Amino acid sequence: MAIVVLVLWLFTAGAGFYLLVTSNVGRARPAATTPATEPATTPATEPATVPAAAAGSASQAASKREMRRAARDRFDPPSLTAAKNAPAMPGLRSLLEFAHPAFAIVGLGFWLGFTMVHDQALGWIAFGLVTATVCLGLTWYTANTRAARSKNAPEGEPAPAFRTGLVLLHGSAATVTFALAALTALILSH
Repeated sequence: MAIVVLVLWLFTAGAGFYLLVTSNVGRARPAATTPATEPATTPATEPATVPAAAAGSASQAASKREMRRAARDRFDPPSLTAAKNAPAMPGLRSLLEFAHPAFAIVGLGFWLGFTMVHDQALGWIAFGLVTATVCLGLTWYTANTRAARSKNAPEGEPAPAFRTGLVLLHGSAATVTFALAALTALILSH
């Protein structure tokens, strides 16, 4: 049964690799603008920040809170403005692009060791790594889905695109691998 899981794990890794190669995730992304590369503006040349409600029409008055925030924000340096507009986790997708395959490969190595030696510790470490890999993969999928639907995507950066059939194949194989790895580790530990 451990060999079946090993072969299935290899199939899942192959499907994931093919999914990565055929997607647009691996293509070069434009570099993010840093505060040092942004043109410096002075408060005298910077246009006044006007809330959307006040800019619409005279009949739509802005709230006092929006007016205070706009007055306070116009004196912000460019670095603070960039930090306020940056996403909460700017490198999450890049981190997941590395961590998901890395955990899967390391887990595969531990499972290979478990298959050859039948040491329970190797099996449980491999199961823990496949669990982490599944969590990272679901997080990566969610982050890419949100980025594809986001209206605030940086200009010039394409939304991540994956072929749905390959995503389903990879996810299904990963689910079966996870379940069989758990069963195998439990059965062989007794």
